[in-house]
Amino acid sequence: MTSDAFEDTTDKPNGRAAPQRYSRRLSDKILIAFHQACDQGDYEVAQQLLRTLELLLTRRPADPEANRRKNIESLVAAHERLWHLRHPE
Repeated sequence: MTSDAFEDTTDKPNGRAAPQRYSRRLSDKILIAFHQACDQGDYEVAQQLLRTLELLLTRRPADPEANRRKNIESLVAAHERLWHLRHPE
């Protein structure tokens, strides 16, 4: 794993490590993977990633502070990108 994916967890007074904390949200990582799949022309994988992203974004939010509108706009933009890639004109 890369060092930027985790915070340092070794400085605990009781000698125990704290749970690892990720620097990006899961939805962000899925969106990045979606764009990579599109860039590589793997549209079926991109479609599956969009379905997973939609599941994450449409269920009840775990973080009430999250910007739901921005998340939904990103999802719509991703759907539009995939549609345009599959239907070049």
